[in-house]
Amino acid sequence: MAVWDWEYAFSILPALVQGLGLTLVATVLGSIIAMLLGLVFAVLQRGPRVVAIIVRWFVEFVRSTPLLVQIFFLYFGLPTLGVVLPALVVGVIALGVHYACYTSEVYRAGIEAVPRGQWEAATALSLPPSRVWTGVVLPQAIPRVIPALGNYVISMFKEVPLLIGVGILDVVGRAQEAGDTYFRYVEPYTMAGLFFLLLSYPASLLVRRLERRVGTI
Repeated sequence: MAVWDWEYAFSILPALVQGLGLTLVATVLGSIIAMLLGLVFAVLQRGPRVVAIIVRWFVEFVRSTPLLVQIFFLYFGLPTLGVVLPALVVGVIALGVHYACYTSEVYRAGIEAVPRGQWEAATALSLPPSRVWTGVVLPQAIPRVIPALGNYVISMFKEVPLLIGVGILDVVGRAQEAGDTYFRYVEPYTMAGLFFLLLSYPASLLVRRLERRVGTI
């Protein structure tokens, strides 16, 4: 039996592409949640002390526990509390919340990098807090952290295969399915790996280019 069968490889390609589409959907939706929720976490940590402590505790808890455990808890644990969510929804929420706890630290670093004089000037002008954040702080903080946020998007993309644990057939899940069906694993897993390489490597080059252009935190 040949190590590589091109006919078999082409026959499973449509299924792998379909799985890749699901991988990209989970990554895009999870990234949107992570970017928005991470910013909320970062801003709340500069709010009232009680709120900051609660948010800080939640961020550390999520960062200190494996993503797979969080996925399993949402999928298998929540139904005992009467909350049943589709597997893809569970995956997107788990990815989004998990990475929001990391992006919140990136946003926090960007916010702390804003010169103190900018805060003092905003205070001297008696600007409302909402105007201080949207008009002074965030326009300066966010551009600096875009490369770091891009790295987390790439990292999330490579962790989507963890959703196999709740039945999501992403590109790796499709590869496993093809291998189990035809008892040939070299072609599907090699092709799945190449898909990740072809998307991750150009994205990492883009992030490096952004780092050189805007600097990084």
